[in-house]
Amino acid sequence: MDIASVIGLVLAVGGILGSIMSGGAISIFIDVPSILVVFLGLVGVTLYRWPMEVIKGLVSIAMKSFFFTAVDPKEKINKIKELAELARRESVFALEKAEIDDPFMKKAMTLAADNRPPEVIASILQMDIDSMESRHKTGSDVFGGVAADGPAMGMIGTLIGLVQMLQNLSDPSAIGPAMAVALLTTFYGAIIANVFANPVKNKIEYRSQMELMSMSIVIAGTLGIVAGENPRMIIEKLNSFLPPSERSSDDDGGGEE
Repeated sequence: MDIASVIGLVLAVGGILGSIMSGGAISIFIDVPSILVVFLGLVGVTLYRWPMEVIKGLVSIAMKSFFFTAVDPKEKINKIKELAELARRESVFALEKAEIDDPFMKKAMTLAADNRPPEVIASILQMDIDSMESRHKTGSDVFGGVAADGPAMGMIGTLIGLVQMLQNLSDPSAIGPAMAVALLTTFYGAIIANVFANPVKNKIEYRSQMELMSMSIVIAGTLGIVAGENPRMIIEKLNSFLPPSERSSDDDGGGEE
């Protein structure tokens, strides 16, 4: 679980609710016409914008900002080091029977054990990366659209409220409800965009970049093994994916024979 997402959401919602309750009853921030305009309008626009198969996956996409399998680049590099030493000690064909939990790395090592040409291995694995990026981009675009459409629907609600208010200036009792619609729709739209949609979008993009780096490490390591490079040289190359402070500085992590 991503603790930062949980803490951030709780703090954001708590701060908003605390500010509301400190100034009066929370009920004054609940307005049915405003909810209908913003939430139903946003659902309708999202359904109109995206096909149903994408909409069905919205919940699972959103949950990935809270629940995910963390990517540890150093763990990937250490595993590739073990596999490179195995291939050097026995043969590249031994990679096929090696215990590998990561499906992408397992596929890469199987291709290497099949004695496929390096360009073929790189091409096949790159297709997996392209597919992953496409899926993640779709999820990011969906929540990016929600972040943009939420305030837009809020603005539509504001315009509706202003029109109703201007048409009923002679009736003082109608001014209050009309102003509530005008202001609360903007409030709801801002909450949807900035507390929910945009953070999920950013988390999806970040997770995608981390997964891309992990898969790129696997490809680079696999090609080094296929080329028969020294394991220490392979690790030295893979360390380039890490920040300088996290790179291995011992003899096993790089250097020359």
